[in-house]
Amino acid sequence: MKSDVILIDSHGNGFKKAVEETWKTAAYVGLSRKNSLRLQLCTEEMLCLIQSVTGETQASFWIEFENSNCEMHLTTKTEMNKEKRALLLSSATSRKNEAANSFLGKVRDAFETAMLSDVNHEDPIPEDLLPDLVNRLIEIPEWDGYERSVLKSIADDVKIGIRGKNVELIFCKSFA
Repeated sequence: MKSDVILIDSHGNGFKKAVEETWKTAAYVGLSRKNSLRLQLCTEEMLCLIQSVTGETQASFWIEFENSNCEMHLTTKTEMNKEKRALLLSSATSRKNEAANSFLGKVRDAFETAMLSDVNHEDPIPEDLLPDLVNRLIEIPEWDGYERSVLKSIADDVKIGIRGKNVELIFCKSFA
């Protein structure tokens, strides 16, 4: 059984619809309330994870159930760099790129990884703001990884596939 595909954007459109689709799918396959809540939590955390790491969201979300095995899919496109790639792959259970599963896939993955740019965190501060910032520590907030830890604690497996600009996040859970 495959749910409807929900389109989600960075303005929050589709987020509520994805949660509603999760509840409809959970009801259709007969999940308990507790497992339905787990599925909802994972939907929300998947959407937040992609938004937090990639910074933009033009994503497609759907759920597939076969027997009692659930796979939640989220695909998006992003301008990839080394930092995003590392953060995404750290979210996977295996910490490996699932899209690189054949010899040619591994060669493509190695080539794409070598071609990725480093992130430049140095934003020039305008001259008119410098007097206001004297003797103040400027910190860039880091991603705390909350979404990743929630997904990993609930999931049987979390897979990340990266091919070029395309990213696919798959959450796998057995409700047997």
